[in-house]
Amino acid sequence: MSWEIVVGIETHAQLLTKSKIFSGASTEFGASPNSQASAVDIALPGVLPVLNRGAVEHAIRFGLAVGGRINPRSIFARKNYFYPDLPKGYQISQYELPIVQGGSLQIGEKVVRLTRAHLEEDAGKSLHEGRDGTGIDLNRAGTPLLEIVSEPDLRGAAEAVAYAKALHQLVVWIGVCDGNMQEGSFRCDANVSVRKAGDAKLGTRCELKNLNSFRFMEQAIEFEARRQIDILEDGGKIVQETRLYDPDRNETRSMRSKEEAHDYRYFPDPDLLPLLVSAGEIQKIKSALPKLPKEKRQEYVAMGLEKQADSILSSRQMAEYFDAASSAAPSGAAPMLANWIVGPLAARLNEEKVVISRSKVSPASLSLLAKRVSDGTVSNSSAVGKVLPAMWDEGAAPDSIIEKLGLKQVSDAGEIEKLVDEAIAAGAKQVADYKAGKEKALQSLVGQVMKASKGKANPAQVNVILRRKLGG
Repeated sequence: MSWEIVVGIETHAQLLTKSKIFSGASTEFGASPNSQASAVDIALPGVLPVLNRGAVEHAIRFGLAVGGRINPRSIFARKNYFYPDLPKGYQISQYELPIVQGGSLQIGEKVVRLTRAHLEEDAGKSLHEGRDGTGIDLNRAGTPLLEIVSEPDLRGAAEAVAYAKALHQLVVWIGVCDGNMQEGSFRCDANVSVRKAGDAKLGTRCELKNLNSFRFMEQAIEFEARRQIDILEDGGKIVQETRLYDPDRNETRSMRSKEEAHDYRYFPDPDLLPLLVSAGEIQKIKSALPKLPKEKRQEYVAMGLEKQADSILSSRQMAEYFDAASSAAPSGAAPMLANWIVGPLAARLNEEKVVISRSKVSPASLSLLAKRVSDGTVSNSSAVGKVLPAMWDEGAAPDSIIEKLGLKQVSDAGEIEKLVDEAIAAGAKQVADYKAGKEKALQSLVGQVMKASKGKANPAQVNVILRRKLGG
């Protein structure tokens, strides 16, 4: 029997604000437990929430990036449930009227519809400490989150991961989230169900909570789908529930029955007025949006960078670095620059754990090196193998390094022609082979010229002169 896996993703993106969504407490990661929990965060009697404007602007920024509707009026609600790390006994969230409705995200040729994106506060964190019991750290309580909900448009684990990666790239690109999954800044829950191929009705779903890596997400969805299929093929029924994924055992296990909206008794928060956003404010945020990855990709493909585009777009900083370097480089040098950036430069950045915005080789220096390759001053192999590493290590300009290392190519036609004549005279067999149609014989002659010039002859000129003299 053929089964179809159906997935919808709920993502909690921590918004890049210095203070919490309803208080002035810091959101900095790594502070000692409960050192960043204000009177508002721990729900002392009489305190009132005050909405963080920056969190609202980030939510609008995201909504515009995905083509969603920014509601001019949205409402905060109380989502009521009890848990030790929720001091108020409710979470402030948005329910009936979220700030963003609709929108979509494209992965390859597929368009994934978004249901909504709404603002809410994070809960605290329970620290299970073995025999010593459980501690509660309220530093995260009140941290601003944007919950992004997709429609059940994803089919299978691989497609779900592709969506999550595209969403991760977007929120980091537009500067609303740092995307750090290890610190909990980007957390995904997957709603997984299965149905017979061709069946229009969705199956009963189970929610997989807090998948904090793309690899675990793929493994969890694959296991859960297999579990559901096995149950159905044995004549059983799927129970709607929340499940946790155990990466050590590669299995999901039941956490609790899945709640419905009415279980949370949502109602408008009486301490917060409706959130009103003017058309002027939306337009101001829209005008400040950077070009999105899909737009930049089209630009790069038009420049002949189809193979390198995705690597360059892995971060906005890398794209900005490439744009700065290519804007000052010679015409047609973009593919060469792209190869340098995603190849040896990226390797050096990773080796020294440096972000590209702090590269020891500036975009201007890299474009100057590209000019020296384009005008024949130095070969591409010397530029990559010798000049670029020295630029990083010494912080010197490419011209001084080329001079210092003696890498300047011989481009004088008369001098190269003399070396070519010597190679032809000494390589009668290669000449005969080339004239008999053996193209490799020409490269042997080129090699002899390069050896005689100690690698300094311009190989492009050597090729041209050889072919002219041999009638090729």
